Amino acid sequence: MLDKIINEMHLYEKKVLKAVGEAGGQAIPEDVARSTDLDIKQVMSAAGALESKGIIEIERDVEEVLSLGPSGATYAQDGLPERKILEALHQNHTIHMKDLAQKSSIGPSEVKIAIGWIMKKGWAVLDKGNVTITSEGEKALEKPGIDEVLLKTIMDSTKILTLGGLSNSLNEGFKLLKKRKGLINLNKNSIYTLTATKKGEEILEHGFQILEEATQLTHQQLKTDSWKDLHYRGYDIQAEHPLIFPGKMHPLQRTIQEIRRIFLNLGFMETRGTILESAFWNFDCLFQPQDHAAREMQDTFYVKSPLTTDLPSEDMVGRVSQVHEDGGDTGSEGWGYHWDVDVACQSVLRTHTTCVSARYLAENEPPLKMFSVGRVFRRETITYKHLPEFHQVEGIVAAEEINFKNLLGIIKEFYHQMGFEVRFRPAYFPYTYLSTECEIYLPEKESWIELGGSGMFRPEVLEPLGIETPVAAFGLGIERLAMIQLGIKDIRQLYQSDLGWLRNLPVTQTYSQK
Repeated sequence: MLDKIINEMHLYEKKVLKAVGEAGGQAIPEDVARSTDLDIKQVMSAAGALESKGIIEIERDVEEVLSLGPSGATYAQDGLPERKILEALHQNHTIHMKDLAQKSSIGPSEVKIAIGWIMKKGWAVLDKGNVTITSEGEKALEKPGIDEVLLKTIMDSTKILTLGGLSNSLNEGFKLLKKRKGLINLNKNSIYTLTATKKGEEILEHGFQILEEATQLTHQQLKTDSWKDLHYRGYDIQAEHPLIFPGKMHPLQRTIQEIRRIFLNLGFMETRGTILESAFWNFDCLFQPQDHAAREMQDTFYVKSPLTTDLPSEDMVGRVSQVHEDGGDTGSEGWGYHWDVDVACQSVLRTHTTCVSARYLAENEPPLKMFSVGRVFRRETITYKHLPEFHQVEGIVAAEEINFKNLLGIIKEFYHQMGFEVRFRPAYFPYTYLSTECEIYLPEKESWIELGGSGMFRPEVLEPLGIETPVAAFGLGIERLAMIQLGIKDIRQLYQSDLGWLRNLPVTQTYSQK
């Protein structure tokens, strides 16, 4: 066991342990550094490694070291300003304040401070501008004050002077000096003691050699076979390692990228749309009446700047208006009201990405397969399952032979590749017929959950856009799908940047509910 421990010790660890042993089992890092030709950082690094292995103990003691400040060095050499005034008063007995600087040879800026201290010490009194020496001042001429003694002691000392090492009288001097700026400094100095543990003593008693160790091989060593004669350091493959948190994609973004991959592989083309949209593209061209509840301010974010948005060509606007009022050439009766162009010009934050599909149909001729992924906005109360901002994936397929059965097959294949079993049930949307909602099965809950809607675009949507072929459309929520994949119950967790949760997620992960 000891041989294994010794074999895994670094060269510097062996040197430090040996130096501690030669010092009688206890040493300070500075002495170890001198005896091993290592610098102090190398010694402390090796000592830390030895301590983690239980071979030595490191005791840390903090001492407060005294040193002279800029003014303190000057006063230790030339004397305190109050001492110079005292000497001048000894010769003149009384000196007016305006003459003190000249007669005591101190700077004008020091006079007020020096007078304060000379009176505090009882060496002089001040009366009507005259400074007069006292009997205490006469006695003080015979010996220096304790603060002056401390200044001189620090200046003359060849050893480190610590606060804890001061005598009681010098400690009183320190209390006086620390009240004065720039005279004395007090710095904290850490003192470390390295002591061999029982385990360390056993290793020292067992003995070991200090040999240069090879940690990497050079081309020359391999070429000349000299690597065979090298001494290699052992490594503990069971040693603890630091936790590493590599950069990785956010889990919601990972779900979005997986969705994109699936639709691209199915032959769809991706497109994007603007977040700021007109009510025309967001509602009107999708045959959603202007008095529909979803268009109220409590459900939709209306934008003040810009207050309105430009509409497309007058011809298209006219066709949409006609469809709303009487159905136009679609055979529908429309909604039977007067369509207001000013309402259609209102600026909104898009409430779904179906407006991207509508724009794409207006600008491209079938056959086509298109999808988009983007953020949408609705005035929802924030709860564990609702946010006012979330993501949708929207898609359309337009071709002569496309039918409702094809639409169900596309959605079923998408969820199959995502790892879910899917079923459909009838639904209603203003802009599709037939319409259906998609539900996926959750085995652990033995229940189905709705994740999106789909259907065939109505003639009232297609005719104003100039589309004569059937169009299958779908819109699926992404956040709820991500919650199921990640096993979380609160949608807000996807946006709260919980570092603990994010760090514990794997870099890559395959999800399956089959």
